[in-house]
Amino acid sequence: MAITPRFNDQTEANILSRMLDSIPPEVDKRQGSIAYDLSDPAAQEFAQAYIALDRTLSYAFLNEDMPSDLLTLGASDFGVDRKPSVIAKGEVTFTGPQGQYIPKGTQVRTDDGVYFVTINDVTLTSESAKESVEAVLGGVSGNVGIGEINTIVGDLAGVLTVTNELAFNNGIDEETDESLLQRVYDKVRKPATSGNIHHYEQWAREVAGVGAVRVYPTWNGPNTVKVVLLGDDKRTPSQTIINEATKHIEDERPVGASVTVVGATEVLIDITADLTLSPDATISEVQTAIETALHEYLEPLAFKDPTVRYNRIAAIILDIPTIVDYENLTVNGGTANIEITDEQVAVLGTVNINAL
Repeated sequence: MAITPRFNDQTEANILSRMLDSIPPEVDKRQGSIAYDLSDPAAQEFAQAYIALDRTLSYAFLNEDMPSDLLTLGASDFGVDRKPSVIAKGEVTFTGPQGQYIPKGTQVRTDDGVYFVTINDVTLTSESAKESVEAVLGGVSGNVGIGEINTIVGDLAGVLTVTNELAFNNGIDEETDESLLQRVYDKVRKPATSGNIHHYEQWAREVAGVGAVRVYPTWNGPNTVKVVLLGDDKRTPSQTIINEATKHIEDERPVGASVTVVGATEVLIDITADLTLSPDATISEVQTAIETALHEYLEPLAFKDPTVRYNRIAAIILDIPTIVDYENLTVNGGTANIEITDEQVAVLGTVNINAL
């Protein structure tokens, strides 16, 4: 909740008026007079000071309008630290002359300019060798597809070739302000004690990449706990994140509890429709617009609303300016709402559209 300004009536005009009122009436206070010209600059500065005072007051309480650095400091007072970005790591394959030495720190990159460095020294004992690399910058920018790492930077360019045979998907962005603030609110408003539900929620959300949690106590009998995770992107998290959450919870949980940690099960929402488009529209542009709008609709539903509404999807399609009308719209092959269970998350699947 934003803080309501307390001093918004302390404008330059109001302050100047009070200052001039305090000057004896026999003194000339008209605009351009000495009294006026000396008072007006001070009134401007006082007005700026009141603006700064309002801003400072809003920073005294954690809220969504705080600058990121102050939110980080304020959250730390509650023992909640912002989760840092995680660097993407994986393996690349170097190919070149046998015996070629590749020093630690050798840079490789993608065509899009995402840079990685080798973690260890390596010598090609045959024509090729695998080597671990990590992204230069943390975050999801280091998550690249198969074969996207294809260029060597530096003296070995032209001597060796490089590629990645597997995708990199373990890079995680720094925690957002929204997520950090919510974790502070949860810690204060949902007291975590003695391994209760809130404790498991708190432990899981302390792990980078975990965006939301559901906890099911005694789900498989006494002393059993099931923890279902969502990633920051409102999809099931990678196995790396699930493993990190499992380890962290195991380190913190009470003795005797048997804990199962899983990712939410993704339910694909497939859309088909025949569309009447405006004359200047292209099918590819419309498809992109539909996919973007449906992502924006589905993400907020995760772990909050169990129903994907057919009529809402129809309205989203009609809200796109280049779509005049639609026919034969189906969602997962039908025209009914899709119900999602507590341990599932709805994500966009395929969008098949035809222009009439």
